[in-house]
Amino acid sequence: MSDPEGPRTPVWLRPLEFRVQERNRLRPLTWIALAGLVLGAAMAIFGLPPVDIHGFLHYAGIMGPFCGATRSVWSAMSGDILTSLHYNPVGVLLVLGAVAVLVRLVVGWSTGRWLNVSVRHWAGLSAMGGALLVALMINQNLHTELLQTEPGPYGPIGPLLNVVVSGIVLGIWGLTRYWSRRTAPAEAPSGSA
Repeated sequence: MSDPEGPRTPVWLRPLEFRVQERNRLRPLTWIALAGLVLGAAMAIFGLPPVDIHGFLHYAGIMGPFCGATRSVWSAMSGDILTSLHYNPVGVLLVLGAVAVLVRLVVGWSTGRWLNVSVRHWAGLSAMGGALLVALMINQNLHTELLQTEPGPYGPIGPLLNVVVSGIVLGIWGLTRYWSRRTAPAEAPSGSA
């Protein structure tokens, strides 16, 4: 006999759950989006940072998944979407995502209802994220000539920034896991009536 609700999608294929709630559970994301838009606007006005922020592999001709992301955000914030997509598709997604987070903030303030997201299946989300990173790295390495820049005087700021950004990403991931566990409803013990 068939399921009257139709076939169910496995949880790992829908690792995120969106809910409208009365409380804002994504405040740190709002601050990150606001800071990103301010930095992007500053780059659109004043230009790219005057420091070399490339990692070691960049000069060996190996492009990471986020190579070109700074120039991509700069182009997107300057209104040149096609150039942004050529440098790195992530730039447009970052700008649009930050704008969406701020729209969510305005709607939440005005209605008292917040669109929140929680992770239902970490392994599924990690697998999808890993596959997207590999695809992005392949894409970036197909555009090495565009992304390769003339090496300037070496400065430690590039590798240091790469380490700091990785630490920030891991910190956000850890905080998200902590908050999702803290706010998850307690499960009833099995076998209780």
